[in-house]
Amino acid sequence: MKIKYLLFLLLFSFTLPSSAQKTKSGNPQNKLARPKLVVGIVVDQMRYDFLYRFYNRYESGGFKRLLNEGFSCENASIDYIPTYTAIGHSTVYTGSVPSIHGIAGNDFIIQTTGKTLYCTADSIVKTVGSTSAAGEMSPRNLLSTTVTDELKMATNFRSKVIGIAMKDRGAILPAGHSANAAYWFDDLTGNWISSTYYMNALPNWVQTFNQSKRVEKYMKQDWNTLYPISTYTQSYPDSNRYEGKFSNSAQGIFPIKTSAMLAKGFGGIRSTPYGNSITLDLAKAAIENEALGQNSDTDFLTVSFSSTDYIGHQLGHNSVEIEDTYLRLDHDLSSFFTFLDSKMGKGNYTVFLTSDHGAATNANLLKDKNIPAGLWPGKEILADLNSLLLSKYKAPGLVIGLGNYQVNLNNLLIAKNKLNEQEIVTDCIAFLKNKPGVAFVVNMQNIQNSSIPDELRSRIVNGYNAERSGAIQLILKPGWYLGYSSTGTTHGTWNSYDAHIPLLFMGWGINKGKTNQAVRMTDIAPTVSALLHIQEPNGSIGKPIVEVLK
Repeated sequence: MKIKYLLFLLLFSFTLPSSAQKTKSGNPQNKLARPKLVVGIVVDQMRYDFLYRFYNRYESGGFKRLLNEGFSCENASIDYIPTYTAIGHSTVYTGSVPSIHGIAGNDFIIQTTGKTLYCTADSIVKTVGSTSAAGEMSPRNLLSTTVTDELKMATNFRSKVIGIAMKDRGAILPAGHSANAAYWFDDLTGNWISSTYYMNALPNWVQTFNQSKRVEKYMKQDWNTLYPISTYTQSYPDSNRYEGKFSNSAQGIFPIKTSAMLAKGFGGIRSTPYGNSITLDLAKAAIENEALGQNSDTDFLTVSFSSTDYIGHQLGHNSVEIEDTYLRLDHDLSSFFTFLDSKMGKGNYTVFLTSDHGAATNANLLKDKNIPAGLWPGKEILADLNSLLLSKYKAPGLVIGLGNYQVNLNNLLIAKNKLNEQEIVTDCIAFLKNKPGVAFVVNMQNIQNSSIPDELRSRIVNGYNAERSGAIQLILKPGWYLGYSSTGTTHGTWNSYDAHIPLLFMGWGINKGKTNQAVRMTDIAPTVSALLHIQEPNGSIGKPIVEVLK
């Protein structure tokens, strides 16, 4: 009997989980398992269908690797209105919406003062790395934490977090409040810069990167198609009236003389696929020089590709240029994933890829194909609306603007003249509801009684921040958008072309597969939080996508 008891004790000691075995100090020998590095990727203005529109032309190691080795949420959508860059980046990383996280647009109007505020503007910080004002930015206008903030807090701030994007908002907002650094592109110098919110001087490795003059090296190559142009599926031959011109007034016809753009400054690289390439160059340099993924705690790198947005706005998404941009981005992603394999080991890091918003098809192209669409003339309508209000209330400029598809009232002027705000709102609605292209005009103080679909009501409420959003929300008809150019495209609406986004996960802790179940942009941060076993961001309203996680 004693022998059986001793054998039982011996067997039991071997079956104890390693996490329960203690060192002499009483601490667990093994820490909670997490990936070495999380890389969050946002492709600015990437529509969901781009995963499949160009699928047959992608390499095996880029988008196809994400789809075939990782997990794809095929029915992911944005759950607020309006759909803009700053809001998208904030929502992806907070799991929240403008009504809570406060980023109500790229620019928004502070309702008590009537002043416009840029999403990351911060007057109390200075530029680091340039003499321009482009670095006077920080995440202070973001009102909630991000998943990157929560990771920092979970590891007592030992984890490193770095954000990188050509757009300041694409670098700053995802990296959160407690990031080690965020870097963005400065048109004046062609350098990557930061702000005194993060540091007083650029690290030596960033200075060395800037001294390499990569912008000039890329732009002097000019831009030709990666493959023979006859093999491209979009708008061949490469000339049509739906595409805008480049900064040197050249028509978007290959080969595009990017070398000539340098005479007008460094900013031209934003509207070329080289902007994405140089972004990944800096991301690789950050991983190497900051030893990301080589530390005792999980690190987090956020990367946003901004050039896809600039090219889309200028040329539209039915262009050879946008097709070539995605083929080149696919090639760059393939190289980047191989780089991560070599640095971290395949399966030791986690990547997710999504978008901040999509984009509409050019309105004139749709009309030429007999599909209902139109450009909504916001400037003219604003002028006519203010003229109408002036004749009745004898006060000029009662509406400040129609940005973010909202009517922003001049509340200071209304108070000064002791006018009835709701009477003005009623007059605005009566004027706007019969304008061409308008589907709904919603009084935000009475939205529950508005005759609109429940899905729209939910998205409008999510996107409305009382301190930073207008008194009236405009919903245009499908195919219509607020625009001042007949070429290219834009975004901002609730429709599927703007709100249906790609969402893919790959690597450590991720299942292989896909789902067509509906998920929301607000579910991304809770999913990453669940993967890392950390608290969700403090404004999160999303839920973990359980199918994604092992």
